[in-house]
Amino acid sequence: MREKKRLEDMLANEAELTRRSEDLSAYFDLAREGENVDADIRRELDSLRQFVDRLETESLLSGKHDALNAIVTIHPGAGGTESQDWAEMLLRMYLRWAERQGFETAMYEYQPGEEAGLKSVTFGVNGQYAFGLLTSEIGVHRLVRISPFDQAKRRHTSFASVYVSPEIDDSIEVIIKPEDLRIDTYRSSGKGGQHVNTTDSAVRITHIPTGIVAGCQNERSQHKNKDRAMSMLRSKLYEHELEKKREVTRKIEDSKLDIDFGSQIRSYVLQPYRLIKDHRTKMEVGDVDKVIDGDLQPFIGAYLRMRRGEKQG
Repeated sequence: MREKKRLEDMLANEAELTRRSEDLSAYFDLAREGENVDADIRRELDSLRQFVDRLETESLLSGKHDALNAIVTIHPGAGGTESQDWAEMLLRMYLRWAERQGFETAMYEYQPGEEAGLKSVTFGVNGQYAFGLLTSEIGVHRLVRISPFDQAKRRHTSFASVYVSPEIDDSIEVIIKPEDLRIDTYRSSGKGGQHVNTTDSAVRITHIPTGIVAGCQNERSQHKNKDRAMSMLRSKLYEHELEKKREVTRKIEDSKLDIDFGSQIRSYVLQPYRLIKDHRTKMEVGDVDKVIDGDLQPFIGAYLRMRRGEKQG
């Protein structure tokens, strides 16, 4: 069914391209006849450019699981409230990006910070190529700004890590031994309805051999939360095994490593100047607010083109 949907989308895109090119041709015919349609032509060209950019990005997604839904986890780095607030900013950025793409999102686990921000969050992004697009975001994100929590108004550097795994369906077998699991129940602490904080319905499952944890608190029943947590754990374990295989052949560049917090992929500088730079692709964007509001396509496209070049090389 997924392959059928993919092929149907390809045919629909081809039909849409044909329609748009015919519309543009008609506008040019009107212009040659002396009609004032300059604004219409510019509008159609801008719309066509955005459409073609999206198709080009999707054409770069050829990985085995690129078309799947994504499970995203964000953890703040060292730095307490500063990093927790930065993690919350990243969560908002990805939710706004998903909204722009027409994707659905579902909050699975949310652990709020003590003063502001969050300690941990896991959410799903459901839509065609969600995982393939979000692979560009895996790694450590660095923020430099004047701290809103510092009365002296000093500049602070904060880190947060983003981890993305594909939502694996039942057609892919991942063997999990019951004796390798520790299952804990607790009361939900995030945003929710009237049943939150009244029963121990939230579930957290730990895979003891790897230390991988999956939790869910958004469902009202413990049974449903456990099912969702197991599904996420299965996806994380599958991605963990893929990552171990990639490590064997990966070339680690010293310039990509942050001494304190692993591999830093992107810097978001709000002070003393305003610039967002991806350290892998060298892509730079000066409109910081636009990016933080969810406009990630320039970075995603640049990363996918770089990845394709590495594979071809």
